[in-house]
Amino acid sequence: MGLNINTKRILVLHGPNLNLLGTREPEIYGSLTLNDINEILKTRAKELEVDEINFLQSNFEGELVEAIQKARGRYDFILLNAAALTHYSVALRDAIAAIPVPVIEIHLSNVHKREEFRHNSVIAPVVMGQICGFGVDSYIAALEIAVRKLRRG
Repeated sequence: MGLNINTKRILVLHGPNLNLLGTREPEIYGSLTLNDINEILKTRAKELEVDEINFLQSNFEGELVEAIQKARGRYDFILLNAAALTHYSVALRDAIAAIPVPVIEIHLSNVHKREEFRHNSVIAPVVMGQICGFGVDSYIAALEIAVRKLRRG
């Protein structure tokens, strides 16, 4: 059973340590909390007439893998900030590759201006695209792109 082409259901996944936003290295990640980011996204989603937007943050790779697998037939798009898992989680990469739901990779900071190990994304080859370096605007841009893609069919 496929999703109705007219619906817009989006899942936002936040990876390890993002629950510490607001206090974790604010010079890199900013002062907004994860709840602040989610609320901003809820407001923007409503303006964009998104039918449903849900959020999950987990410090556990397996929980994020399961959420990705369960997105099949349930969501039209996934916005994913895999955080540190971006750089080494073959399990996340394989879960994304295994489902037909498009994924946009998001990062608050510009990972390419940071430590060398952050420059590589093992999930980049299986996502639609990557947005990084714009703080909360990375999430907002990803949401707006997802909605535009869904409207185009």
